[in-house]
Amino acid sequence: MQRYFTTRWHEDLRQRVREFAEREVRPRIPEMEASRTVAHEISRLIARQGWIGATIDWDAYGGMGAGHLAKTIIIEELSRVCAAMGAMVQASQLGTAKIIHYGNDVQKDHWLPRIAAGDCLPTIATTEEESGGHVLGMASVAVRDGDDYILNGHKVFVGNSHVGDLHGVIVRTGKGSKGLSAFLVEADRPGLSLVEQQPAMGLHGFSFGKLVFNNCRVPAENRLGAEGEGLDVAYSSSVLYGRPNLTAVSLGIHQAVVEETAALCIERERYGRPLGDLNSVKIKLGRMQHRLMTARLAAYHAVHLLDQGEPCDAELMNAKYFNVESAIESARDSMETHAASGLFTDRPVERYLRDAHHIYAPAGTSDIQLLRLGEVALGTSKGEWSERLADLVRLGSTDHLEEGGRVKVAVA
Repeated sequence: MQRYFTTRWHEDLRQRVREFAEREVRPRIPEMEASRTVAHEISRLIARQGWIGATIDWDAYGGMGAGHLAKTIIIEELSRVCAAMGAMVQASQLGTAKIIHYGNDVQKDHWLPRIAAGDCLPTIATTEEESGGHVLGMASVAVRDGDDYILNGHKVFVGNSHVGDLHGVIVRTGKGSKGLSAFLVEADRPGLSLVEQQPAMGLHGFSFGKLVFNNCRVPAENRLGAEGEGLDVAYSSSVLYGRPNLTAVSLGIHQAVVEETAALCIERERYGRPLGDLNSVKIKLGRMQHRLMTARLAAYHAVHLLDQGEPCDAELMNAKYFNVESAIESARDSMETHAASGLFTDRPVERYLRDAHHIYAPAGTSDIQLLRLGEVALGTSKGEWSERLADLVRLGSTDHLEEGGRVKVAVA
């Protein structure tokens, strides 16, 4: 199935990312788990591999220009070892989307090469405590003051909040659905502060914290798109990047869960035979393998369509829903198979279960995905972001080349 969607180049990329993750990331996991603080050093090291620029054009900005399937593989392989670092990469690529789709030439020329080189980690900041996933319920505001805007309010659950260099912030500039606007706000801009990172259940090493804006003055030239396009920036980034990115994190966790459970079934003996010889255990493991294979098919199919510029909002929603739900379910089955040994940190299954739960809410909970899929079935959905922005995501035919140790993709 993989080869149906992937080329040899994709599989070579997978191997490079996997080797890097095993060599550079896995040895750091015990410290990340023990400290439960933001992993600044490894985040920057990963960024310097150029993987944040998976969907950034090569010729114009020095990115990989490799598309959404390549992006999925990168996030998946990092998450297989450490979901916190997979989440770090997906959050930055989500932050990149707003510039690719809504940035003007000056903004793209300034920021995209830095992101592609790993010198800038971008974020997107939309959620607020009072409104949650209801974007139109946000209360943070930006008021025009000459050549500037003055921002006041807060944002929560901002991925890469404490390692990010450039925040894409959605705030109110007016009333209603046309009253939201997006701004690029540098992390060191006066009036922007960070609330201390709070330890969470999982994803230790990843930051998803709170930004506070207190009369934060931002030049009008930092506005993304026209005033009133903030809702489009938020929704398109969430649909075209957030859902497939988080799908990839879940897929990586799921792969790790199956591998860990299979290893236990081979090495652990019961009644003088491997645990995996028991039919009841074999059936449970088979069910996990079934979920994983189906989850990967859904994930790869959705981003393959996205790379071709085909309408695929429903496929992206379905992939996010199924991957999150199946990864959590398989992690629970793995915990049952491990029994009491799964409760201790000498085996990683308890980490996988904790991390998997973190992917449930971002870019829409499972209920939100089902609600939107229900609208698709009824014919009442409100259009396709993947179709509206097709010209910006279509890859067409690609010729992948290795040049000087970096990946180049020539887009026809």
